[in-house]
Amino acid sequence: MKREKDHLRKSHQHRDDLIGEYIYGDIGQLIFLIIFLIVWIADSFIFRYSTFLTQYISNFIRVPIALVILIISGLLARAGLNTVFGKKREESHIITTGVFSFVRHPIYLASILFYLGFILLSLSLLSILMWIFIIIFYYLISRYEEKLLIKAFGSAYGEYMRKVRMFLPIKNIKRW
Repeated sequence: MKREKDHLRKSHQHRDDLIGEYIYGDIGQLIFLIIFLIVWIADSFIFRYSTFLTQYISNFIRVPIALVILIISGLLARAGLNTVFGKKREESHIITTGVFSFVRHPIYLASILFYLGFILLSLSLLSILMWIFIIIFYYLISRYEEKLLIKAFGSAYGEYMRKVRMFLPIKNIKRW
């Protein structure tokens, strides 16, 4: 199966079992993380411009929910990263096991949940606005990577897309 090395970061170019990723995905994620943290910290702890909702929802509710979401985020990211990068496969194939049987992009979902966990801690409306842009970014890079996967695997990946949702496993729960 032909693989385009342009779509892999240099540290993964020796892996023939990987198809590709958006070339600026990692730097984009880093930039969004930095901007989000600046907005979240400035709004949550310094200016408190849009955190007025905290007076209506107690810390005893928000913090435990946020911690659960952050833990789920970490576990989901770890499972997804281990599945994709943990061991080299002999040839590329569509990964449909583990967390990839519930969502097509569990690592990106983990990142989205990570931001949500922080948002719940302070209920910063400015952070929610940043989060929306972050979700759009993850959606766009996911679509780009899926085009690479469709190019590599054709209708088999299309079938996987019909069975498994991109980020929300809602449709997949009905199978249980």
